[in-house]
Amino acid sequence: MNYDKDRQGNNIININSDFVTQAGETAMHHTQEIPQWHLDNLKQQRDASASQKAGDMMKVASIPVAVIEKWMREGFDVMRDKNITAKDIVNKLKNEDLTAFLTTEKSL
Repeated sequence: MNYDKDRQGNNIININSDFVTQAGETAMHHTQEIPQWHLDNLKQQRDASASQKAGDMMKVASIPVAVIEKWMREGFDVMRDKNITAKDIVNKLKNEDLTAFLTTEKSL
């Protein structure tokens, strides 16, 4: 598993990209390994959120790049569309059964 660092020096789990050719068509295939320790850490954050006081800013999710890119292809661009709210993102994670990436149990 390869890691990059974000601006704060935290590890980022890299996405793997490969070219796949099938029936004369070439496409880019993206995968991202999400280790169990990462999911366990997110669950700990989610469980601890109940006893933490929420301020103006609150972490609600940690979404893998592969999911963000899938959403972008579907027209749900959380990086550019300023009309998408944190509540929209949480609802989309819940609707797609991706609640493991939520870091809070609090309602928005």
